[in-house]
Amino acid sequence: MARWWDPPPTPYAAGHRGVDLSAPVGERVRAVGPGRVHYAGQVAGRGVLSLTLPGGLRTTYEPVRPLVAEGEEVTAGQEVAVLTAGSHCPAPCLHWGLLTGENTYLDPLALLPRPTPRLLPTTGLPQGGG
Repeated sequence: MARWWDPPPTPYAAGHRGVDLSAPVGERVRAVGPGRVHYAGQVAGRGVLSLTLPGGLRTTYEPVRPLVAEGEEVTAGQEVAVLTAGSHCPAPCLHWGLLTGENTYLDPLALLPRPTPRLLPTTGLPQGGG
């Protein structure tokens, strides 16, 4: 993780409206869930892909070269883009966003399954201070 979600206090204030995931240029980007391509093209000189998920949520990925076209149906895990150079990170990264409505940003990590905590046994472990 290059940078966590840091929502702005108001819709137009400064903040980080997504998460930055460290990855090399050329890495394949997969759809987080099934949906339809909302937008695939350039915004401010960067490649952007936006997918509308069931229920109306929309995920965004940038900077990418989309492998899918506007209106196309995609499946969860499908390769939908290739990471390109030109991110706002010091090293290559994918900026992944999540929106509801027109401009209400949410934490995209909420789309991922929560890990299940597992406790280690307390017996049979080596004792020691080393």
